[in-house]
Amino acid sequence: MAEQDKKHPEIDEDTEHQTPDVESPIEQPDEASADEDAAEPSLDEVIAQLQVDAAAAKDAALRAQADAQNIQRRAEQDMEKARKFALEQFCKELLPVIDNLERALEAAPDDLEAVKPIVDGVELTLKSFSEAMKKFNIEVVDPVGEPFDPQFHQAMSTVENADVEPNTVTLVMQKGYTLNGRLVRPAMVMVSKGPA
Repeated sequence: MAEQDKKHPEIDEDTEHQTPDVESPIEQPDEASADEDAAEPSLDEVIAQLQVDAAAAKDAALRAQADAQNIQRRAEQDMEKARKFALEQFCKELLPVIDNLERALEAAPDDLEAVKPIVDGVELTLKSFSEAMKKFNIEVVDPVGEPFDPQFHQAMSTVENADVEPNTVTLVMQKGYTLNGRLVRPAMVMVSKGPA
């Protein structure tokens, strides 16, 4: 019996030592699998997230495409404006030449035969100059008798005139010019006003 008693306590000791050793490896995989289940999203959640990501990517692609089209359209408009108004500075430089030719014709005497060939030459030069400017869409603003328009006219003074409506251009002191509809130089005018 003494031998059995000795064996039983040994078995008891062994079982006490083995029980924790055997239980601990079984508990660890259960806790790890619970953590993995909590960390991994379900298939529906993955699909929902992918749909959200796809919608965001599609929206970003559409925005990028729209931005590219806007940039292209803006570049085309800038190129068109550059083509249409490239002559603006050149036109401004030529306007005093036309003004001087017109002044020369106004100052030339009509009754002297000696200066008639010169006057004819100046008239032809002014005519060819005006035709060349029309080819490049440079138009004259000569608003005598028209209502005053501050976008195209610059009022130098006002004059009482009962014969015409108030705010009517009665005299053009210097003609204005437009290039493709854009004002290059306003017409300097005198404007009528009602009696005081």
